[in-house]
Amino acid sequence: MTEKRESYLSWDDYFMGVALLSAQRSKDPSTQVGACIVSQNKRIVGVGYNGFPTGCSDDALPWSREGDFLETKYPFVVHAELNAILNSTKQLQNCTIFVALFPCNECAKAIIQSGIIEIVYLSDKYADSPAVKASKRMLDAAGVVYRKIKPTQESITINF
Repeated sequence: MTEKRESYLSWDDYFMGVALLSAQRSKDPSTQVGACIVSQNKRIVGVGYNGFPTGCSDDALPWSREGDFLETKYPFVVHAELNAILNSTKQLQNCTIFVALFPCNECAKAIIQSGIIEIVYLSDKYADSPAVKASKRMLDAAGVVYRKIKPTQESITINF
């Protein structure tokens, strides 16, 4: 009898891998973030990445990080978490969101309002920013659990 393969992906690695693959769709030259929303029975119900709203030209709006507010990407970019929520195929009550970067305060509001109960994140590099501090304050108040992923794989390779 043949034994099962031992080096398969854990659920956490699999869903974070989907989030990271989604991030590769982002046209943002400085930051690519992806998100993957998963139901309690391990079904993907939404994915998203950071980018401009549908119908807004990627060439007509700015990608800058610095300068006058209206000459930067910040008033125009839809974050990966919100895109995943908006792209979802079902109610998100009791779902988990896997995201490359810890959610900002605006995304935390959408996560809470949608009924997502857990956030699994890869990086929290902006932990000291007011936006992430506000995010954690709201998530804690709403009882949304968040945890940093501990990958069991160092990398995932996709070949075409």
